[in-house]
Amino acid sequence: MTKIIGISGSLRRGSFNSALLRAAVELMPAGAELKIESIEGIPLYNGDVEAAEGIPTRVAEVRQRSPKPTAYFSLRPNTTTQCPLSRPASDIKVVFGGKPVAVMGASPGGFGTILSQNAWLPVLRTLGTNPWFGGRLLVSRAQTVFDEHGSLKDEAIRKQLEQFLHGFVQFVQV
Repeated sequence: MTKIIGISGSLRRGSFNSALLRAAVELMPAGAELKIESIEGIPLYNGDVEAAEGIPTRVAEVRQRSPKPTAYFSLRPNTTTQCPLSRPASDIKVVFGGKPVAVMGASPGGFGTILSQNAWLPVLRTLGTNPWFGGRLLVSRAQTVFDEHGSLKDEAIRKQLEQFLHGFVQFVQV
């Protein structure tokens, strides 16, 4: 079974990126499982606090609760070259080294997260991941794609998401 962890960078109840992840869970190809994790409670990196108190409890919880993933989905830009789940630095290779990663996103604007997806490339390189460049999912004008409950209502986007998921799972399984 291919196990993939999906992380949305938004904590907002009505987040389009979280809605996109929930839709992806429903559309995963056979033989693949997507588990959603949250950044809720993961603090911004503070080396002084970490040196005095150790790895933040929430970071350790997410890493321990998650099955050893085969790959990651990320729906979140990062403004540093450090991902909170990469602490301690000695674990970066264990957690991310060589792991396939795909980035997708949804936004209310017309560019569908292209800037945030591009911002992730240096982060993914620094973490030593294996980014998948075989597909791109940029959902623009997301307020028209999801209903008031956060369910995917746009059939064209549903088909694009299915194709994206199939392509990524094939990449992971090779």
